[in-house]
Amino acid sequence: MRIRIVDAFTDHPFSGNPAGVLLLGPEGFPEDRRLQQIAAELNLSETAFAHPLPPGGAADWALRWFTPSTEVDMCGHATLATAHVLHTTSTASGTVRFAARCGILTSSADGDGSLTLDFPTAPLTPETPPQGLAAALGADIVSVHDTGPHVGDLLVELTDEAAVRGLAPDFAALAGHARRGVIATAAAASPDRGYDFVSRGFFPAVGIDEDPVTGSAHTALAPFWSARFGRDELTGLQASARTGLVRTSLRGDRTLLTGSAVTVVDGELLVTL
Repeated sequence: MRIRIVDAFTDHPFSGNPAGVLLLGPEGFPEDRRLQQIAAELNLSETAFAHPLPPGGAADWALRWFTPSTEVDMCGHATLATAHVLHTTSTASGTVRFAARCGILTSSADGDGSLTLDFPTAPLTPETPPQGLAAALGADIVSVHDTGPHVGDLLVELTDEAAVRGLAPDFAALAGHARRGVIATAAAASPDRGYDFVSRGFFPAVGIDEDPVTGSAHTALAPFWSARFGRDELTGLQASARTGLVRTSLRGDRTLLTGSAVTVVDGELLVTL
């Protein structure tokens, strides 16, 4: 069975967010334990598993995502990586519909080689900053929002871009503050840098101290910053060590996420599923 590692939300290798991708046969998913073992072996922030569905239904492929320690409800970069593999191997063309825990997701190929994902927009609920969160992040907090059941993060606004870039969190202390993780964000320091806002994503509760580029978090970042800037079309820079760009387009209860991807490893899984 082919196993690929794809760098997502980047147009060159060794940047963006790497995801494992395994395309399975029509017989469906093996037992959960085996999927989790493979994801732990790859030890990437997410590994995606997909299998084709019978024609005529609401979706073309079933899709699941696993971190090294658990299954998650939604993952943007591993969905982009899966769509990239489907398109570059001519396994699929045009719009591809995925059936996932969070509902039906779609991907479509753009003329410039990028891919656009259609995801549900995260509902934002203002919250009082939890006690100890500022200390765990090591920064002053401007505002905090819950991002709803599928994303499961706390969206934390900081004072400026420098504060986001300079974070060195206490990951053990941070792990207890959200169901999935904490997204720290601020407006870009200068509008001429090619992005409108910055973010960093920390997920120690699911075995990932810092995620390089978190597509699903941008379903919350898009409505948050679109309300601030008064524009539906924005670009976010996730300011991890690898960095990555996510173009967002707010469409009411749906958010479009656009980015590129590059396959960096194409190999063979030598164990049976």
